[in-house]
Amino acid sequence: MMGKLTAQAIAERALEIGDAEGLDTVTIRRLATDLGVTPMALYWHYKNKEQLLVGMADHLIGGFAPKQADERPWREQFRDLIEGLIRALRTHPCAKSVIEQIDPVEVPNFLAVWNQALGLARSAGFGIDESCLISKYLLQSAIAIADAPVHVKTVAPEVLRAKLAGLRSLPEEAYPHLVEMASPLVKGTEPGLYDTFGVDLVLGGIEALAPKG
Repeated sequence: MMGKLTAQAIAERALEIGDAEGLDTVTIRRLATDLGVTPMALYWHYKNKEQLLVGMADHLIGGFAPKQADERPWREQFRDLIEGLIRALRTHPCAKSVIEQIDPVEVPNFLAVWNQALGLARSAGFGIDESCLISKYLLQSAIAIADAPVHVKTVAPEVLRAKLAGLRSLPEEAYPHLVEMASPLVKGTEPGLYDTFGVDLVLGGIEALAPKG
């Protein structure tokens, strides 16, 4: 087993545990037990929980390999970037928690994606400060879209019915739009529409603000 043990295999198992039981349960000792090795065997790859989280994040983002910058319009390349990030993040339910606990500078695959986002923003004509903000908003948007509850149907039917009834019982003259749209507000929209509209919304904003010419 030790001959086959790799940093990637350890990170993948750590993500699986995090998905099923939460990140607090991910420890070197727990991983060693699951992988059938001694904790010392894991220390060759990750000396502590902090390094393990970085490895998990790198493995997570590594599941999405952004294409090298090419001759296509920057809009198309930005779409590839954000859609790829969403797919990678959605692979593991614990992804959001992992990303929140690491320093991106320590994650090589994250640096590659980040650098590409900055380069695309610059090629779109944005200045340095604006490009930095765009790269941050893109990541935050990808995390929010990937983590959307519209993709996790865990709310009990009786809870949904109560929330729906609550909105529909509001005074229509005071809150006409809340009453009108009570059902999609509570039950959510179709997941495919949620994703495509979310990406279009982000990219549409960037395109609208991009320098013309």
